[in-house]
Amino acid sequence: MDHELERPLMGGWVTSGVIRVGQTVRRPRSANAPFVERLLRHLEKAGFEAAPRHLGLDEQGREILSLIEGDVPSDCRTLEWRDEQLGAIAELLRRFHDATSGSDLAAGAEAVCHNDFGPWNLVWRDGLPIGIIDYDNAAPGARIDDLGYAVWKALNLGLIDVPVSEQRRRTMVFTTVYGAIPDSTLLGAVERAQERMRQLIVASSVGVGRDDALDQNRRERGWLEAHGSQLIA
Repeated sequence: MDHELERPLMGGWVTSGVIRVGQTVRRPRSANAPFVERLLRHLEKAGFEAAPRHLGLDEQGREILSLIEGDVPSDCRTLEWRDEQLGAIAELLRRFHDATSGSDLAAGAEAVCHNDFGPWNLVWRDGLPIGIIDYDNAAPGARIDDLGYAVWKALNLGLIDVPVSEQRRRTMVFTTVYGAIPDSTLLGAVERAQERMRQLIVASSVGVGRDDALDQNRRERGWLEAHGSQLIA
């Protein structure tokens, strides 16, 4: 392979060492690589077109994945997605869960959860999400946990200046498309997702951005504590 053809991928929260070669993506294998490979092969057999195809390993031991053409946003924290976009995000998540529900990969759980289902891990084309990437954290789990995380991140709860009544309406848009009810169970899932994020940040190496990340998490958790009950009222 001609290494001059390698190009670093831009956009998203890019994992170190992820590059593009032609119409493929090469990325270092993660600790969860065996499960992810099985998952991607399952999604391919299931006809789920919104996931990359696993094409094996290259001579450097990197995973080879098919490229999903489109844009991957980097920093989505100030964005207010339109209803059409929120619905499309929710629809993608529902189809992903449905494609894994009842499979051996779900291991008796409701489905396989992506566990990092934010707009930065979606491929966008013409303003709408059409693909899901970065399955490194995928594992069997409860749908509501992925849904709570997705609602939190897609609505940017506590980060954008939107009235609570409007966030309630947008929550309803998202959950209606997914096929869920915005109730205390959903609110609990958002709270758990925010606490898991806090723990990850605390456990991370001290460095540039860590304090900012903790501050953001405090603001998000504070907003939810103050206004969360109004999202589901």
